[in-house]
Amino acid sequence: MGEGRHVQGRPFPESPVPEALGRLLVLLEKRVGAGSMDRIWIFPPLVRGRKEWGLVAVSCLTDDPSQRSLVTGRYMAEMTGKGVLFQPEFMSEGSAPPDRLAHIMDGVVRRSDLQLGVPREWEVGGDLDRFRGLLAEYSWGDQPSSGPSKVDHG
Repeated sequence: MGEGRHVQGRPFPESPVPEALGRLLVLLEKRVGAGSMDRIWIFPPLVRGRKEWGLVAVSCLTDDPSQRSLVTGRYMAEMTGKGVLFQPEFMSEGSAPPDRLAHIMDGVVRRSDLQLGVPREWEVGGDLDRFRGLLAEYSWGDQPSSGPSKVDHG
């Protein structure tokens, strides 16, 4: 299998379902709103044949500048004979001071039995255009909204 995107000099595996990560990012934005996203960590997906599993963590701005809430989105995607099967799941993981988040992400990598690898970190800073830039890198054409949606996707 070939290489996909690179993170800190190391390649992400080539995706059998290239739109999966973009779809997850759009659904995360609909849940929390780009205006509340501070940082996004995209972990290298696990690829096995035509299936892919991915994990994204988002730190969200709160009313308390000394805290960030943390939301994760994970997915399983598979290219089938009938099209793409995409199963997202979302969780609120609590809150932490912003300066602790890098340590928390490192712990996710160390504790994972999936051998996730080092995540790519993207600063959004509550800026919709920065979030759109990330979506453009993942070739997702859906334009994010300006606020969270009440639609339940998982």
